[in-house]
Amino acid sequence: MTSIENDFLKISTSEMGAELISIYDKEKMQDVLWNGDPRFWKYHSPVLFPFVGRVNGGKYRHHGIEYFMPAQHGFARTSRFTLCSRTEDSVTYALESDAETEKIYPFQFRLEITYKLEVRNVRVLWNVINLSECHHMYFSIGAHPAFRLPIGPGRKKSDFFIHFEGTEEPRYILMDLKASAADPGRRYTMETDHGYVRIRDHMFDIDTYIFEKGQIEDISLCYPDRTPFVTVHCPHFPYFGIWSPSDEAPFVCLEPWFGRADDRGFDGGMSEKTGIQVLPPLSSFRENYIIEVNE
Repeated sequence: MTSIENDFLKISTSEMGAELISIYDKEKMQDVLWNGDPRFWKYHSPVLFPFVGRVNGGKYRHHGIEYFMPAQHGFARTSRFTLCSRTEDSVTYALESDAETEKIYPFQFRLEITYKLEVRNVRVLWNVINLSECHHMYFSIGAHPAFRLPIGPGRKKSDFFIHFEGTEEPRYILMDLKASAADPGRRYTMETDHGYVRIRDHMFDIDTYIFEKGQIEDISLCYPDRTPFVTVHCPHFPYFGIWSPSDEAPFVCLEPWFGRADDRGFDGGMSEKTGIQVLPPLSSFRENYIIEVNE
C-alpha cells in the first residue's frame, strides 16, 4: 500500500489493480471510500479495463478469432501493477501486456494510472498506450468508485440524495439481468426535484442505471439537507453508471466510463461494440476525472 497526503486529504492506493482504497478527510475524520467489506462488496474503487461490464456470453470476436473474457470489467482490477513513481502529491502505477494477457486480449498495451492530490480533490488520470507498431487497439475503460454514505445515529440510506448537476431529466437504460447485458431498447427518465433524487428503498433492485451521450458531467452524493459531501467531475465521459448492491449496503458507486456492457444479443466483432475506443499504432488515450471531497 502506498499513501500520500496534504493538509486536507490522505489517500492510499494498492498495487493490486492500481486501486484507490482510501480517501481520508482529515477535517471530518472520516473515509470517503467504501472499506471493501466483502459482506457487501470486496472492492473500493476498481479500474475497469479493457472492458466495462460484461462481453456477451463471456466471449468476443476480433478478426474472426473468438476470445473468452468470463469476468466482467476485464482483468485490470485483479492484476498486479508496478509502482512507477511517487511524489509528495501523486502516485503512478503501470500495467503492460504479456503472454498471459494476450491469450484473452490480443493487444500490446501499457496502462498507466495516476492519482494526484489537488487541495480537496483527487484527480484520477488514465493513460492507455498502444505499443503495437502496426495494429489498431480496441478497448473500454471506466471507474467504479464506491462512496460511503455518512450514516450516523438517526440516519438511514434513504435519507440521502443524488444530485445531477446541470440536468433535471437525465435519461437512462438498464441491464437485462438474465442476459447480463444492456437493454438499449427501453429508455427511461429519472424523475428529479430540481436535479435531486432521494435514494429510496429498492432503488437498486434493478442493478445499474446507465446514462449515455455524455449527460453526466458533475454529480454529487448529498446529506439529507441536500448539502454535497462528495462530487464526481467527469466532463467528456460518454457513459456513466450508478450502482449499489442492496438497500443494506452503506455506499453508492458513481462511475464515469468510456464504454459499457454489450447490448443484449450482440454478436458482432470487437470493433463494433458500443462505446469501444480505438487507438492507432503507437498512440495513446489520455483522460481524467476528479473526486471532490466537499467541505
